[in-house]
Amino acid sequence: MISVDYARLMARYNEWQNRSLYAAADMLTEEQRRLDRGAFFGSIFDTLNHLLWGDQVWMSRFARTPKPLVGPLRSRVAIDDWSDLKTARADFDAVIVGWASTLDPDWLTGDLKWFSGAAGREMVRPRWQLVAHLFNHQTHHRGQVHAMLTAAGAKPDDTDLMLLDPAESASP
Repeated sequence: MISVDYARLMARYNEWQNRSLYAAADMLTEEQRRLDRGAFFGSIFDTLNHLLWGDQVWMSRFARTPKPLVGPLRSRVAIDDWSDLKTARADFDAVIVGWASTLDPDWLTGDLKWFSGAAGREMVRPRWQLVAHLFNHQTHHRGQVHAMLTAAGAKPDDTDLMLLDPAESASP
């Protein structure tokens, strides 16, 4: 089982890595960000959209934050403006960091029951496992974006967790 310390570390890591990817993507043109590069969600822009959407879905289940305004089939196009996507991402990273900072260890020991649109049925899983999934999902898609950015000539920061500065302040 994971701990609250793990969730807090991964929330900070998520925020740090997103800042790096969005800064690198800012160096590209709109056309380069939207170019279908053969990834599961096609482009850098669409993959970043899906990633934010996924975080919003899971946090709506964990912390009762608002659900995304679109369903899974529209997750890659939930936000159409680059500036709006950047702002939404930074704002939601602060939500994740804030949630992790107040996470109760006892909450992690319980189960979560929800209807999965992807599976088409009701699901029940341990909360700790789903929190681990949240962070794993982020890392998976950020890896795709990192590869696309690198192939496009952008230079995102290194992704090694050990390089996250322990003194770096996270969002409140």
